[in-house]
Amino acid sequence: MRNGRGTLTALHLLLVWATMATAMPMLGFGLVAAAWGGGTGATVPVLFVGVPLALGLLTVAGLPARTVVPLCGSMSRRLGWAVLVFVLGTLGILAGLAAYGGDVDLGSAETRLALTGVPYAVAAAFFVPSRWVRWGALAVLAAGVAYGGVVGPAQARQRQHEAETARYRERAALLYLGDAPPGMRVAHAQVGPASFVVDYRPVREGYEEGYVGLVVRTPLTPALRCPEFAPENETCTVTPQGEMIRVGDLPGSADAVTLTRRHRSAEVEVSSQTLDERGLRRLLDTLHPLSDAELRELMKEKRIVRSL
Repeated sequence: MRNGRGTLTALHLLLVWATMATAMPMLGFGLVAAAWGGGTGATVPVLFVGVPLALGLLTVAGLPARTVVPLCGSMSRRLGWAVLVFVLGTLGILAGLAAYGGDVDLGSAETRLALTGVPYAVAAAFFVPSRWVRWGALAVLAAGVAYGGVVGPAQARQRQHEAETARYRERAALLYLGDAPPGMRVAHAQVGPASFVVDYRPVREGYEEGYVGLVVRTPLTPALRCPEFAPENETCTVTPQGEMIRVGDLPGSADAVTLTRRHRSAEVEVSSQTLDERGLRRLLDTLHPLSDAELRELMKEKRIVRSL
């Protein structure tokens, strides 16, 4: 491409971009305002006025390129060119809106406004009879598809994961986990405003029975003490080591054992009808802050939730 034609082509694509980067946001704002004020039906008059106006502006933008773009050589052909560029560019805009609705980061408001003209400039570039211009347009199109379909969604998922992790970490003082008893795993965990509740169940749940409950909470009393009104079938003892042991005699089943102790600024309680006092104490002895890997696994398998 000769230098003069190359300059004219660049100015042509720049003019298409500037025209549509101005016209399409105005049309979009008009559609939103009409829908807000009068519902979907109110957008029809805006489209009847806005679309022909945008086509008219595109037709004018194609006028200086009549010597480098064959489709812009006459008024009728230039109008056909404008329709094609408008349709193809609008499809690009709709794809961008879909990506933006999927939390793909498209930059600041000013950047997004500037990007509205890019699909139209890319569409116009495909009508320029130059292999290099068309290859450049294809490269821009491929980059946009890759970012909007692969890179952007991956970044959005990462941001969402980091935000969700940060919300769980707001209760870091309560996020303590004990090693699962043999043959068991963390089946469910719930982070509340003042507690962290974990349910341990058999790995082969449905084939084996068993349950251990762990509750990490803000202390209920200044020091551990047995409740004043305990059930008749329950015994309660506070040991010199600062542990509170409650054993409930349940008819027709094993004893229900509850072991409570203080751990740093939290109060930790474990209870079970299938695990004895020794097993519960072993679980408490393995208490540790919930690691990033453990939290990531619980989130991945949807075994942790937040409650208000």
